Amino acid sequence: MKHNWMQRMAVVSLSVLAATAFVRLASAGSMEDLVAAAKKEGQLTVIALPHDWCGYGDLIESFKKKYGLTVNELNPDAGSGDEIEAIKANKGNTGPQAPDVIDVGLPFGPQAKKDGLIQAYKVSTWNSIPDSAKDAEGFWYGDYYGVLAFEVNTDIVKKVPADWADLAASDYASSIALAGDPRASNQAIQAVYAAGLSAAGGDAGKAADAGLKFFGDLNKKGNFVPVIGKAGTLAQGATPLVIRWDYNALADRDTLKGNPAIEVVVPKTGVVAGVYIQAISAYAPHPNAAKLWMEYLYSDEGQLGWLKGYCHPIRFNDLAQRKVIPEAMLKALPPAEAYAKAVFPTLDEQAAAKEVITKQWDSVVGANVQ
Repeated sequence: MKHNWMQRMAVVSLSVLAATAFVRLASAGSMEDLVAAAKKEGQLTVIALPHDWCGYGDLIESFKKKYGLTVNELNPDAGSGDEIEAIKANKGNTGPQAPDVIDVGLPFGPQAKKDGLIQAYKVSTWNSIPDSAKDAEGFWYGDYYGVLAFEVNTDIVKKVPADWADLAASDYASSIALAGDPRASNQAIQAVYAAGLSAAGGDAGKAADAGLKFFGDLNKKGNFVPVIGKAGTLAQGATPLVIRWDYNALADRDTLKGNPAIEVVVPKTGVVAGVYIQAISAYAPHPNAAKLWMEYLYSDEGQLGWLKGYCHPIRFNDLAQRKVIPEAMLKALPPAEAYAKAVFPTLDEQAAAKEVITKQWDSVVGANVQ
């Protein structure tokens, strides 16, 4: 699956999946009712959506302006695991701490469905979401993807690494950080997996253990910094080399405007692409606002909003085929060859890696990331 994922992304199923009593496929008429119901609720509560992540700042503002709803933003720096815990902790709570929607790493979707934490809903553009990137019943669906890259502050780091193995050099003493806690953050888990995939020569079965060993070695050498890396810590020099999704790194490069100078490197090996997914909490206090948010995100406008933030939206192929992507937006993306070796781990591979990495990080690496 991982080697032909991109090919299957290009094949969009034209079959209409039957709606059940619990799943509503939105139509033009029902959209008017949905907007009215959402406005009556008056608010949407989101979680873990930093404004500099994937263009979310503009998306949230555009949504508020378009529909006149208040958006309550919880814990922008939370990881996927934190989002799931927020649903669990607020099952009986309709107050401001209960999220309506989540944006989490792909492995978290099936488990959240199994645990009864999310509800099904099929957006009106459902048929243009590739079958391989969505739950057939509509409980979760891919939203965007990118690849893990090195974001380097070249004012401090003079020798820019080209691949994972380079990070072990003394040039990177007290420099390297992950953009999350690998015990909870999907982005950080995938970074450990990517490093291990490179170290294991592409063997997915050995990637998690190899990744833990890789970061354990970096920690022993003093190259790893146990701080969650972000634009601020990168610019200040506390974490001058951050491993994160390419779209976040590219957004930082734009935001910092050369102060400091930023170089974004897609490694030569271990190029791991990650799909994130959307879902609605089974206990959403504002279920109609949540559905309207999904409709907005999966509209052409919402999908292009993600692309503007350097994320490849899940409906990218559909947008490209209909030639609705502005040329300037396409030119702002990294060259296509940077993604040529991208690997899309299967759900089983990701679940297995997550199990190993989250449970063994403390014992193998011994770095309390916070």
